[in-house]
Amino acid sequence: MRENIIEKLTAKDDKYACALADKIIAESCETNKWYEYFDDFASLINHKKSLVRNRAIHIVAANARWDEEDHIGLIMPDMLSHVTDDKPVTSRQCIKALAWVGQAKPEYIPLILACFREADLSKYKESMCPLIKKDMEETEKILTAINSGGKYET
Repeated sequence: MRENIIEKLTAKDDKYACALADKIIAESCETNKWYEYFDDFASLINHKKSLVRNRAIHIVAANARWDEEDHIGLIMPDMLSHVTDDKPVTSRQCIKALAWVGQAKPEYIPLILACFREADLSKYKESMCPLIKKDMEETEKILTAINSGGKYET
């Protein structure tokens, strides 16, 4: 099953792989059914294909709530590296997914916010920078609310 899940999430049929990822994410918001594959999902975070990275980042973020062993701590540098991913869409997806990580693991909120403050967005087209900054601002608001005792619902 492990090899099978990786094959399915990296399939050439992006519609199929995306639908599977959406199913895993939705189910991961309700149950720890997929957590046993956490390390497998995490192994896709640095995949050469940006669509696979997007899927993996969201799946990992959705499963952070079940991560009692703190596996996410081991991959936080990789997760945060995608705040400034080569592909601006992946950057935006990562920034949004980090809100889920902050909800599940508030101890990483300062690290996430520091990453946002230090992010160099100069490599992106001028049209993308405002969108990425807006995503950072929205996620920062969510993370700040969590730090103040608020909740973020997935």
